[in-house]
Amino acid sequence: MNTEIIKLMQQTAADSAGSMNSITSILFTVVPLALMLVVFYFLLIRPEKKRAKKEKEMRENLQVADEVVTIGGIIGRVLSIQEETIVVETGSDRNRIRVLKTAIAENRTAHDDVETVTIKK
Repeated sequence: MNTEIIKLMQQTAADSAGSMNSITSILFTVVPLALMLVVFYFLLIRPEKKRAKKEKEMRENLQVADEVVTIGGIIGRVLSIQEETIVVETGSDRNRIRVLKTAIAENRTAHDDVETVTIKK
């Protein structure tokens, strides 16, 4: 009878050790993945959101007579602003180009209430 009790206690100890091994293996798998997600958030996602927010703010605060640069490198002055498009006058020939607001990369006119933002790709 004593041998049966000893065998039962050894089996119970082995089962509990096996469950501890599975818990530690799960921790060693999950914790590094969670740490990588946190690092990716702070190194990639958060700075990109900040940059996108500044770009949006810059495009919303455009005013007539601002000097702007488009993504394609065209430099000109804003003549009129609609919801999605802007009319830009370029060069001494007074050529007018209608571009999307999203095509504006930089506002070179410094305003007192808005800081100048340059989009770098």
